Amino acid sequence: MATVAPAFTGFRPEAIQFLAELAENNDRAWFQPRKAEYERLLKEPMEALIAELAQRFEARRIPLRADPKRSIFRIYRDTRFSKDKSPYKTNMGASFPWVEPGSDAADEGAHGNGGYFHFQPGEMYLGGGMWLAERPRMEAFRRAVVEDEARVAAALEDPAFLRMFEPVHPHETLKRVPPGYPADHPRADWLRFKDVVFGRRLADEDVLSPSLPDVMADAYEAALPVFRFLATLR
Repeated sequence: MATVAPAFTGFRPEAIQFLAELAENNDRAWFQPRKAEYERLLKEPMEALIAELAQRFEARRIPLRADPKRSIFRIYRDTRFSKDKSPYKTNMGASFPWVEPGSDAADEGAHGNGGYFHFQPGEMYLGGGMWLAERPRMEAFRRAVVEDEARVAAALEDPAFLRMFEPVHPHETLKRVPPGYPADHPRADWLRFKDVVFGRRLADEDVLSPSLPDVMADAYEAALPVFRFLATLR
């Protein structure tokens, strides 16, 4: 018999406090005796949130994948090549790749097109796009800006999208328009993008509420024009 996932009832204030204390005590001696508390306050509610989000994606035909077993980022940091040997992340995150059926642009990679949820004291937000996008995709984006600016603007400046999210922006920008593109283009700022991302802040009240799956699904439904445009970039 299949196991029924518990209903998402909202994160508890203690979950926010747990991560705040972890940031001050980022070592195994502190975390290991509290691992069960981490699972109860953070891991299990995150799994329940994503299970409900998956239901809403399916009901609304939003082609983002939300999977309680695959979407959540591990709490453990990879410290092999880092000077910072702190063993734990001080946030919880989950990603939702774009997986439109029949599309050859399904994005399974960490830096592909999709959504992202971030849970951290003072840094609660919902976002998406192509973070740290690979160069061929950014070249395709720049070509689209130059060759069909109206199509790009129709997606990135869609009114329903802008009611839900801050305008599309880059995580990083180039200092100048790259060679081969017109420096005086009216969208020269877009040509300097190194990736294409968007987001919105969430209040603590949002993440503590059982309505969070609906808030997220509403936002991602409004972002469909952006996701669909980004999926064409190859």
